[in-house]
Amino acid sequence: MIGFIIKRLLYGALALFGVVIAVFILFNVIPVDPGRLTQGQRTDVSTVEAINKELGLDKPLYVQFAYYLNDLSPISIYTHSEKAAKKYSYSKLFGIGGDKAVVAKIPYLRTSYQSRREVKDIIMEALPKTVLLGLIAIIFSSVVGVFLGVISAVKQFTWIDNSILVTSILGISQPSYFSGIILALIFGYWLGDITGLNYTGSLYELNDYGDEELVLKNLILPALALGIRPISIFVQLTRSAVLDVLSQDYVRTAQAKGLAYPVVLFKHVLRNALNPVITAISGWFASILAGSYFIEIIFDYKGLAYVTIKALENLDFPVVMGSVLF
Repeated sequence: MIGFIIKRLLYGALALFGVVIAVFILFNVIPVDPGRLTQGQRTDVSTVEAINKELGLDKPLYVQFAYYLNDLSPISIYTHSEKAAKKYSYSKLFGIGGDKAVVAKIPYLRTSYQSRREVKDIIMEALPKTVLLGLIAIIFSSVVGVFLGVISAVKQFTWIDNSILVTSILGISQPSYFSGIILALIFGYWLGDITGLNYTGSLYELNDYGDEELVLKNLILPALALGIRPISIFVQLTRSAVLDVLSQDYVRTAQAKGLAYPVVLFKHVLRNALNPVITAISGWFASILAGSYFIEIIFDYKGLAYVTIKALENLDFPVVMGSVLF
């Protein structure tokens, strides 16, 4: 078991390392000048050179990459200075001569080129909005999916079963961004006066007094868009699992004893049939968070995905890298 965990951790570390290399190379192929990004296009050359030197961008590419890995790594080489003391929260492991030491620290994701804020602060500010959206989407999709899957199994080979299966296949076929556009257009734009829903909007919006207020209804359409594909998967998983359990001997024995069908279904069948569905729910939560990169842009929902896409548009490398690694 310990060997398996270590192996999985190593695979995860290799995957992260590959992501770091890919994104680092990508942003160094694109002609980006962080000095110009931070100070504007009219900044004089000496100021741009000073900023690039401060960011370590005047050094060869392999040196920049080594410094970046040193910032990211939880165990790294620390050289004592006033600047380093502001960046890192660390615990010294052992010294290696002079002001240098090997330390354990929180990974440092650097600062945004655009806002000059620390990337970890930007991520932690946006992350709860995305997680809340993902949780609502997965709860909605699992409840509806299990409910429809049970009905489909109980009504096997009827028009109800066929209708649910056809609808679930259509749901799987639609990418989340397509569902998002359709939902925003119909229920947010055309029928907005009837539904009371906005076709765009974030979790917090400014009111007439300039204060931020919680707008929970802005979660409804994005959560629906994210939940459509998982619903389709959960319907088919639940249907297959329920049909399999219904054919078991202990279920037939319970029915032969005269137990009411709802009791047999909810007490004996669902208890055993939901195991594969619960496993799928945990896996789909990650997929929902990945799908939010499209949905947050469509609905102008300012979560982590929205922040990442906007940073990508502005070539703000530290924010993109930090959010992708997170």
